[in-house]
Amino acid sequence: MRPRTLLAAALAAVLLAGCAQSVDPIERLGKKAAQRVGSYGPARADGRPYRHWGLAAPLPSPPRVPARPVADPGRVPPVVKRVPTSDKVVFLTYDDGAEKDPRFVDLVRELRLPVSMFLTDSVIGPGYGHFARLRSVGASIQNHTLDHPALRGLPYTGQRAEICGQQEKVRSRFGIRPRLFRPPYGTYDRTTLRAAADCGLSAVVLWSVALEEDGPRRPLRAGDIVSVASGEARGPTLTERTTGLLREIQRRGLAVGRLEDYL
Repeated sequence: MRPRTLLAAALAAVLLAGCAQSVDPIERLGKKAAQRVGSYGPARADGRPYRHWGLAAPLPSPPRVPARPVADPGRVPPVVKRVPTSDKVVFLTYDDGAEKDPRFVDLVRELRLPVSMFLTDSVIGPGYGHFARLRSVGASIQNHTLDHPALRGLPYTGQRAEICGQQEKVRSRFGIRPRLFRPPYGTYDRTTLRAAADCGLSAVVLWSVALEEDGPRRPLRAGDIVSVASGEARGPTLTERTTGLLREIQRRGLAVGRLEDYL
């Protein structure tokens, strides 16, 4: 065989070996994407994510409710402790933003939980990215003031600065303006309601049940607004407390509703 022919054959063998070991660029992207699946990847492969979270059955879907009319600007917002409804639903709300549990994002996404997050800017600090991920998987973002002061008794200018300031902070971070407001510690006065109205909020949301480490303070009933407070550093995580609450919701034959659909 001529030297030129031998050289060509050797080059061909090298190219074939390289092709056998190389990976198509699209396939490589797919492998990288697959490696990222985990905290924010697709649902469980068996199609039953509820089992992964310790639930015996899927959560029932909440009933469809008609769209509510937009509240009149400047109207004094109602104060809501419990939603007056015959629908067998309860509502899950979370305050402050102190806990940034990545598994909680998984839980909300996989179980499609319509949770409401009432955020305080000074508590969140640099952690807005976590709540952007929560919002991307279905959580709603609502207002809980800039610095978490007890508002009752404060002058109008101070209350308005706290409430409107957080409205602007959420708008700058997420491009939305919250409709719901929860006053820190659940304390408020007429000045709070006037400031909330002037900041464009349509309801002041309190709660009818508080979640303790060992469960709700009383049996859940349809229309309950459940407040899931931030936990202790050594106690159950936000995900663990929520999954325990979901088991109680199932035992009561209830579903988790989206609070914004009812207010």
